[in-house]
Amino acid sequence: MGRKTTGRSSRRSSASTSPPTETVPPSRRGRAGARPQGAETTRDLPTEELRTSTGTARLVPDPDGSTGVTLLVNGVPSSHLDLADPGLLTFEYMQQMAAVLAALPPGPLRVVHLGAAGCTFARYVEHERPDSRQVAVDLDADLVTRVREWFALPRAPRLRLRAGDARAELATLADASADVVVRDVFAGDTTPEHVTTTAFVRDVLRVLRPGGLYLANCADRPPLALARAELATAVSALAASGSTDRDVWDEVGLIAEPGQLKGRRYGNLVLVAVRGAAPTVAGSSDTSAPAGLDLRDAGLARTLRSLPVPATLLTGEEARRFAGTAAPLEDPPVPGPPTDPEPSLPPADATPAGAANADGRDVVGHGKG
Repeated sequence: MGRKTTGRSSRRSSASTSPPTETVPPSRRGRAGARPQGAETTRDLPTEELRTSTGTARLVPDPDGSTGVTLLVNGVPSSHLDLADPGLLTFEYMQQMAAVLAALPPGPLRVVHLGAAGCTFARYVEHERPDSRQVAVDLDADLVTRVREWFALPRAPRLRLRAGDARAELATLADASADVVVRDVFAGDTTPEHVTTTAFVRDVLRVLRPGGLYLANCADRPPLALARAELATAVSALAASGSTDRDVWDEVGLIAEPGQLKGRRYGNLVLVAVRGAAPTVAGSSDTSAPAGLDLRDAGLARTLRSLPVPATLLTGEEARRFAGTAAPLEDPPVPGPPTDPEPSLPPADATPAGAANADGRDVVGHGKG
């Protein structure tokens, strides 16, 4: 979910390095020239609300009659796509994520999207970095099937769609197999707790290659307690993983509009964490992993300030001060095995079982028929 930048002329992500595509963009055509299935205009899309595995989905065309459409999941805006231009990002948090990706060296990426919805960001990555390999996970199996029908998405192996719980599917991925992990998981307008904890972030770091990026969409409201806790959580996970030899606060960042950081409104903030690059080995020619992004780079800060809605990046000491005394988010304790209750002690004057009364009869007898 997210807020859209208003004004169509300014909605293209300023992080995009490619020009707007033609009416039928090249990214819609397969390697042999065949066009993936998907609607070409909003008139080709259903207008009624549809039942899905976890609720409902509805497609709302842009009111200006263009090729833009918003996907509502259970009534909440979850994705905006332009059918003719996969390089167009209208949600502000996605523009911010795109700015971070643009700071990485050029070339294809291996990206995991936890929370797929309409696969807007996966389309964008394919448009900007052809031949990338991506996996997108969504809990709603029906929605996963429908977005393949509705939108011209890259085909496997360039984009594989999986239905399942984000954390459970993450656990199945191989170590050091992704350059970027994007968390965009929501239940209504909130992020499920089990994908915010230290253990979850440590699993993200396990899946990331050296130099890899974790990008998380954090929707929060004043006083931004969740955003502060998510920062503390990322720091805790990075410190525990031992994946960096720099100050761990230099490897995390929080991107938001200045008004959000001042606690003026509810909105989306982007958490960034960098898994430290592997140490350079003398004579090594391995360039398969991207160089670790330096969040202190002035160029990235300028790019974020130049977005249609300018954003600020907090990292290092600024991020530390923002997090303050927030505690990392942890999984609830695992219940231990059930134990037998403590036996109750008999009263001090009770006669022991099997003992004889004064008249010779057992207090606790045994049936004799």
